[in-house]
Amino acid sequence: MDKNLIYGTRPILEAIIAGKDIDKLFVHRETRNETLSEILREARQRQVPVSFVPVEKLNRFTNQNHQGVVCMLSPINYSALDIVLPTVFDKGEIPLILILDRISDVRNFGAICRSAECAGVHAVVVPSKGAAQINSDAVKSSAGAVFYLPICREESLKKTILFLKNSGVQIIACTEKAEKKIYDYDFSLPTAFILGSEEDGISDEILVKSDYLARIPMKGKTASLNVSVSAGIILYEATRQRSG
Repeated sequence: MDKNLIYGTRPILEAIIAGKDIDKLFVHRETRNETLSEILREARQRQVPVSFVPVEKLNRFTNQNHQGVVCMLSPINYSALDIVLPTVFDKGEIPLILILDRISDVRNFGAICRSAECAGVHAVVVPSKGAAQINSDAVKSSAGAVFYLPICREESLKKTILFLKNSGVQIIACTEKAEKKIYDYDFSLPTAFILGSEEDGISDEILVKSDYLARIPMKGKTASLNVSVSAGIILYEATRQRSG
């Protein structure tokens, strides 16, 4: 059994109250009792992602008495962006932030984090819902980079973008819908890049909140690049500009 797996109402409630970083909480959609209600209240207050599932899925996690609830502890400790960003400014550094809008493939996530850590990204921001699970596959794909890179799980990417804008950070959405290329912008300024999901890219509600749209120029017949490859390209364009 996965060592990061916890099951049963009381152990999970204690883990949440103790402030353990929980990747996701799985709850039997038909189970309701006082302790479970308390678990859900505490989970909401701490922005723990919750998924209501059939009992069959819980049984696949464990054949023990799970009492209708299972959770996966995160192998990393999440950071708070409103603490990370001021620290970057206080050090006299120029913020470089990566926002991942619904990147769901754990290997893509790991590869992105590997490139981000190598490129000196100060934080990777993920939504509390719809993001890849940070599990052993993600850790392996990142070559351990997730342990050195601040990862911030935020309830609302729209509010996160507003916070970054108010802090003087420009928001660049990386999308093939853009007219301008990544080479047309100044990434030596405080910058946050947004990369979208593998299936449909950046959501429209996030695109409209961006300051600029930028695309990676392509000459081949393939319609798009893998998102982890795109991340590496645009992050190292920022690195090139900043080291010039």
